[in-house]
Amino acid sequence: MLTRRAFATSTLAGLFGAAALRAQPDEANYDEAKVPAYTLPPLLARADGRRLRGRDEWPARRAELLSLFARHMYGRTPAGLPAFALSQVDRPVAVLDGRAWRQQLRLDWEGRASLDILVYRPRHERPVPVFIGLNYYGNHAVDRDPGIVLSTRWMRASQPNGIVDHRATERSRGTTTSRWPLDLIIERDCAVMTAYYGDLAPDDPTVVRDGIAPLADRRQGDIPPEERWGAIGMWAWGLSQMRRAAVDIPGLDARRAVVIGHSRLGKAALWAGAQDAEFAMVVSNDSGECGASLSRRMYGETIARITRSFPHWFCPTLGTYADRVPELPVDQHQLLALVAPRVLHVASAVEDRWADPRGEFLSTQAADEAWRYLGVRGLDASRMPAVNQPVGAHVRYHVRTGGHDITRYDWAQYLDTANAQLR
Repeated sequence: MLTRRAFATSTLAGLFGAAALRAQPDEANYDEAKVPAYTLPPLLARADGRRLRGRDEWPARRAELLSLFARHMYGRTPAGLPAFALSQVDRPVAVLDGRAWRQQLRLDWEGRASLDILVYRPRHERPVPVFIGLNYYGNHAVDRDPGIVLSTRWMRASQPNGIVDHRATERSRGTTTSRWPLDLIIERDCAVMTAYYGDLAPDDPTVVRDGIAPLADRRQGDIPPEERWGAIGMWAWGLSQMRRAAVDIPGLDARRAVVIGHSRLGKAALWAGAQDAEFAMVVSNDSGECGASLSRRMYGETIARITRSFPHWFCPTLGTYADRVPELPVDQHQLLALVAPRVLHVASAVEDRWADPRGEFLSTQAADEAWRYLGVRGLDASRMPAVNQPVGAHVRYHVRTGGHDITRYDWAQYLDTANAQLR
């Protein structure tokens, strides 16, 4: 078993054990001295406790971990979901002073659900790595281009993003451009493929079934109700569908597809990358609880808080661990390890204490054991790096100044990693 004590030199740390883990107060813990002693479930041992004896045993252990996360956290992805039909919404248009093509496409599932996709790629025809990620307020919010179709889907209330009565308005155009530095992506000879996450599963328990959920009807008979997928599972499945579609889009190298997500969509990106081994690189930006950070640290957001606030994100089983976190058979270092031996980049922000930056680093550090076991150079960091000083190789980590956001600085690091590791 892998045992860690946060700030073990503190005399207070020893006072917090399993009893403290069972009591999750409404007030978030931001005191490292109150982080309890915890034991992380092992990476390189089977459920029966037997240690792995060779690299050839990793696939079976990986399958075991995938099953545990599906059953206890994100829900099981239904088998036999229909294939998509890919169609063009418009022809490629030259943008960014002629340096890029902008194109809109649509994935359709038997006329029962659809996903509108926005692609920006360098204007040359040489295939390039493609970053695949979901956005929060529609493709039209990614850029001010009036030619981008204005989404008509349900959206979470947001006056700054021009949402009125849960619908986008013309004021919504370009409201999230800072999160999608298209010029930088094109400059680094990469492409980006994005879609509105609400097309797949609207982010509210009252309307979450207005997306792809009906596609799973009559396909979940062998899945217990408590293990059925939530919105994160649906978003993750959609990301994999986008990767499959990238194969047929000119200029995109689907073999070098990077799945990326911020916050709750960072959780979805990790779950997509864990399930879909065809993603060459996985990026988690400020994904926090049930994303990259360790649940057992009891710092910032907790399982109790997240399942109470967003029960529709997960399978019902996760909520049963709200007051018994040590009994959860997995922790997030194991989720990160499911990316091995591919490329992983995890990022935090100093002021984003709710997402627990230290917990995200410690999780990444613990996951590195899988890369080393598989003979791949991973994180190579014995301590949390200084702010704005990325570390690692196939496993990368950085913590930047500022708060909960995905910034141009973050993108620059991910582009550097992709261009260095996905040759």
